[in-house]
Amino acid sequence: MAGTFGAGNELDVYYTAFTVPDLIASVLIFGAIGAAVIPIFSGHLIKDEKSAWRYISVFMNIFLGFLIAVCVILIIATPWLISFIAPGFSGEKREVAIAMMQIMFLSPIILGASNMISGVLQVFHRFFITALAPLMYNIGIITGILIFAPRMGITGLAWGVVFGGILHLSVQLPSFFFSGFRYRPDFDIKDPSVIKTIQLMAPRSLGLGAGQLNTIATTAIASTLMAGSIAVFNLANNLSSIFVNAVAVSISTAAFPAMSMNFIKQENGEFLRRFSSIIRQIIFLTIPLSLLLLILRAQVVRVILGAGRFDWSDTRLTTACLAVLAINLIAQALILFLSKSFYAACNTKIPAVISVVTVGLNITLSLLFVWLIKTFTVAQVIVKDVFRLEGMENIAVMGLALAYSITALAEAGILFKMFCNKFPEFSVREILNSFNKVAIASFIMFVLTFSTRQVIGVFVNLQNFWAVFFQLVVSGSVGVVVFIFVSHLQKSPELQTIKDSFLKKFLSQ
Repeated sequence: MAGTFGAGNELDVYYTAFTVPDLIASVLIFGAIGAAVIPIFSGHLIKDEKSAWRYISVFMNIFLGFLIAVCVILIIATPWLISFIAPGFSGEKREVAIAMMQIMFLSPIILGASNMISGVLQVFHRFFITALAPLMYNIGIITGILIFAPRMGITGLAWGVVFGGILHLSVQLPSFFFSGFRYRPDFDIKDPSVIKTIQLMAPRSLGLGAGQLNTIATTAIASTLMAGSIAVFNLANNLSSIFVNAVAVSISTAAFPAMSMNFIKQENGEFLRRFSSIIRQIIFLTIPLSLLLLILRAQVVRVILGAGRFDWSDTRLTTACLAVLAINLIAQALILFLSKSFYAACNTKIPAVISVVTVGLNITLSLLFVWLIKTFTVAQVIVKDVFRLEGMENIAVMGLALAYSITALAEAGILFKMFCNKFPEFSVREILNSFNKVAIASFIMFVLTFSTRQVIGVFVNLQNFWAVFFQLVVSGSVGVVVFIFVSHLQKSPELQTIKDSFLKKFLSQ
């Protein structure tokens, strides 16, 4: 996308058009279904498999009917939505955004069914298929970039999103039916399990809705800034999200069904043991990843995005935003897992309330930081000096990244504190011991990775793509090897867990 369209008006329109369909998907699908459907389906499955499948069929009928009605209403209301979300858009830019958003409202309907199926398959530990589904979704989007967009213009990206949703659903259907699902045209809205699901979903949906308001508020503010600001922020956020998804989403997804079972069976000791183990794994993986991304941010942006219409000014500004967002990797990962831990304990209210509070903080800080950078020369000079943006104008988008990171750190801290309050028997001693070891290994890794990057920079021409790629790979590899070696010397239990989970399985094959 970056190479084809650059960080300009076209990608601004694309990311803006994504906001409300993504809000619907997040509020009603991605988190809410997992938080409510998996525990209830698991509870049925323990007692009677037939009743479990009946519950899924009834709830899917009701849920998809509601989702279709919501999306039809929003398609009609799209012109008003664009005026609210992107007040800085006008003329053709606004009209294209309206058309793209209306197309993208087909996606939540498809993903609604598909993500419910994903939740059920995770209960049966069919993680390969559920991991394959989002890859197929991305293939659909890439098809939109490479095939649809050259023929249809920027709206081809919207049709790529819809196509990705179809692939996301199609790849999971065989496993879903193989697991035992049989469709029933049953719409019993008075079913006690359906009512309980809605009750669990409501606060979770509120929390996710509040979280998505961050994205909408960020888009609205960015639409009034320099063209390309929306694209720059989203591209930087997407790069940092790769690492969050690789660690937190995968670990949380795998652990959630088991933790739900532990809580349902009142196995609090095992529930907290799993919680502690996963928190320590997240710390072990995200702290070094965060530092590596911070050191090698320019190389990452140049290698992944720096081609085609994505020019040098786009690269510099995206790199600066990525530096800020890299700092909150551990916070983003912990937010995902801590929220799911509350859901596993059938408590969706606490994460919802915290999310509502922190969205207010993010909007306030975003407006404040953007205003400071736009208004005061001192603030501009500080930002330019710290993030190496000398000679660039219109850098107010940095205020959005700063606000986002501070808010994430605050939300993660509050969630962890509330979890400890809810489970007073939980001890943080193991986590602190693990954190100390990770901090030592990460510091040594940081020094040697930075030194390697600087030495390579002296001997190669960094105007060449392959030289930058070489610098990224070698410096990153040195960092990873050093971190693993120091962790081994410290006898880190998290490193041993990774060996037991992955290496032994591969070696046994």
